Amino acid sequence: MPEEINRIVTDALADYCFTTSEYANSNLKKYGVENERIFFVGNIMIDALQSNMHKFTKPELWDEHHLQEQKYWVLTLHRPSNVDNGEELLRLLHHIDSNCGSMPVIFPVHPRTETQLKRTHQKFNNIVFISPMSYLRFMYLVKYSIGVITDSGGIQEESTVMNIPCLTLRKNTERPETVIVGSNELMMDFDILSTSMKNIIAGRWKKSTVPKLWDGKTAERIVEIMLTRLDN
Repeated sequence: MPEEINRIVTDALADYCFTTSEYANSNLKKYGVENERIFFVGNIMIDALQSNMHKFTKPELWDEHHLQEQKYWVLTLHRPSNVDNGEELLRLLHHIDSNCGSMPVIFPVHPRTETQLKRTHQKFNNIVFISPMSYLRFMYLVKYSIGVITDSGGIQEESTVMNIPCLTLRKNTERPETVIVGSNELMMDFDILSTSMKNIIAGRWKKSTVPKLWDGKTAERIVEIMLTRLDN
């Protein structure tokens, strides 16, 4: 992915690398980063999630569309591979629409995706197109959904911590721990996607755990390490 270039450059420039997982440690070592520069501290984004979970806010559309816990899906799409080809995007949306168990699919539309959708007037039975949402309202929807369908990176992490099934519409992920121990799975093709959606509806999704040190205390560990280093 394009942003991976920025990650590699940042790692090369950094004095210290604070990692989210032991897989990240291993990757840094393969790039030649010395052990003394690597610190496995956990996931800083989960700190934000944990500290704001009590602030999650029910969005207005909850009542407008008569949503119920575990009886709707959340969908996000913005990556070029999924949205830049209009025909493929519509094919994907129709596939989701017909495999969602007649449950609402709440779809906050990214500007990049909206550009393609404006070129078509096709209708969907279950997909609810809405404007982008604030973090607290969007995460409320994720927390109480039956599952998430996404090509985002962050949602893979947040859904794993909240134990929400996540179907990632990509062939790879920079968050491998969300697949290995978490609730996330990569959707390589439409057959896998439809089977996974049916399994979630039937309550047959895999059991998952929260990755090590994704406990909301990552910032504390970083500060402690930095203070120790500065003292030395």
